[in-house]
Amino acid sequence: MNTNNAFQTDNVDVFQDIFEQYVTDGAFLWLLRSNAVKQPHYSVAELAELEQRIDNNLNALMTSLDKAWDVCLEALELEQAGEVFVASVTAFRSRDIDKIKIAVDAGLTSQENLKGLVSALAWLPGKLVHSWVQKFLNSKDLDHKYLAIAVCSARREDPGDILPSILQREDCLAHIDLHASTLRLIGELKLANLHWALKNASTSDEPEICFWASWSSVLIGDNNAVTQLYDFVCTPGELQSRAIQIAFRVLSVEQGRHWISTLAGNPEHSRAVIEAIAVLGDPHAVPWLIDKMRNMDVARFAAEAFTTITGIELERYHLSVEASDEIEVLPDDNPDNEDVSMDDDEHLPYPDVDKIAYTWKKYGSRYNAGQRYFLGKIITGPALELVLMNGLQRQRAAAALELALLNRAVPCFNVKAVSSGINRQG
Repeated sequence: MNTNNAFQTDNVDVFQDIFEQYVTDGAFLWLLRSNAVKQPHYSVAELAELEQRIDNNLNALMTSLDKAWDVCLEALELEQAGEVFVASVTAFRSRDIDKIKIAVDAGLTSQENLKGLVSALAWLPGKLVHSWVQKFLNSKDLDHKYLAIAVCSARREDPGDILPSILQREDCLAHIDLHASTLRLIGELKLANLHWALKNASTSDEPEICFWASWSSVLIGDNNAVTQLYDFVCTPGELQSRAIQIAFRVLSVEQGRHWISTLAGNPEHSRAVIEAIAVLGDPHAVPWLIDKMRNMDVARFAAEAFTTITGIELERYHLSVEASDEIEVLPDDNPDNEDVSMDDDEHLPYPDVDKIAYTWKKYGSRYNAGQRYFLGKIITGPALELVLMNGLQRQRAAAALELALLNRAVPCFNVKAVSSGINRQG
């Protein structure tokens, strides 16, 4: 028996297992982070710690690129966004055109996988990305252009002179995802010189095109465009929340109350009404929110809105209670239950409604009805910047949007961007 060969075979298996673990862990942690950036309970420090764990796995893969790439290729067969992210980072770090082509093709197979590819290109240092973004922008393949614009959005980088060209080409305008993401980028980067493109698109029959044209118009200073968001505010779906988040920061309190009254006329809009009240920030609605906290379907969401307006944190001031055993937790362990969706309010505390009502009765007079508040303070630049630096993720997202609306010349900060402090290899 050749013991040396046996040892070598075992060694290969060991290394294979190790690299498979790096890829699996990196993909899982990326998925965890992609959810964490939208959650109400993650802080900047917690995100940075998670990003460092991801980077540790990514860096470990570079210790043997050939072994790592073989494992990445196997992982891509799963057709999952996390695996696309890991493979894409590895490919672009390799500077190998064939590997990069494989990663890009894998990322373009679906909208979910595209998120992993875009995230990888936003994760890497500019010296590995910028030349490729330019190639994609100038590609004849419209999906490549779409990828490039999405990366510019994530990195908050201006694509340059090619943007007006994209916005005037009929084939580009017919590519809905490319057109919509280009319109969105105008608002994110405050490219006011392209306002003409937003006006042209605002009457589109495509809801997504119309929405992002109106959204960006508001961001670059055209407050009249907020009226174009009304239908989106009143229509359930992903665009409804996005519309609420910007519209009620621009509307006057009086206008906001009127829109909220219209929304409240439809019981299906109960969460939308709560979200709109939180964004408007008018303490006049706090008693209504407290009443809604007695409805377990929206109790935690209403309590979050209460905190968003007043700055009174439930757990800090002992205004929360443990979840009742009677409350259904999603997803559950029943194999016959096909609903595996997560509870939107999973990480929010349950309110102690009587204590909150007493607290508001005692301290509510400190807040002036008709005045907008965010986390208990009148909205100002310095206060928002503090939240952006030290707040939790949903709070930071709100602060970033408020800051962008306060200063129409400053790009909208991306609170989902990777920390600048992690050790990203070039």
